[in-house]
Amino acid sequence: MKVRLATIEDAGAIAAIYNQGIEDRVATFETVPRSAADIKDWFSRSHAIVVVEDGNNVVAFAATFPYRERACYAGIREFSVYVERDCRGRGAGRLAMNALIAESRKRGDWKLLSRVFPDNTQSLKLLYSLGFREVGTYKRHAKLDGVWRDVVILEYLVEP
Repeated sequence: MKVRLATIEDAGAIAAIYNQGIEDRVATFETVPRSAADIKDWFSRSHAIVVVEDGNNVVAFAATFPYRERACYAGIREFSVYVERDCRGRGAGRLAMNALIAESRKRGDWKLLSRVFPDNTQSLKLLYSLGFREVGTYKRHAKLDGVWRDVVILEYLVEP
């Protein structure tokens, strides 16, 4: 497997992987599938987006998103990492996150953060192993399919 910066041509593959995460109901509150056009919009903003390829197929991605619009938060990024179902547990998520951290460092970001469902143990294990720190838990953060869900808040201080 190899990792690289994503291009707009990867939008379809990224959407397909993200939609698996939406369908599985273990990684996001989102319930509406994304199209390639939705993902192409990410490339018009200042997102860091990396993909992992296995052969010629994109099997994982990680991306950053603005945390808040206020200038004081300019170097803080929320992030997402998703791996194609058939490739989970093979190291693609680790490759994607290591590349995303490196790209965030190059861009001058100082913190990455995310909210993870407590039962998403694979993601939590990965992020803890990379040095992410648990900040706390938001109780009843939002509903997914009519059920209140908690989220674990994680942060990573990007070293210069």
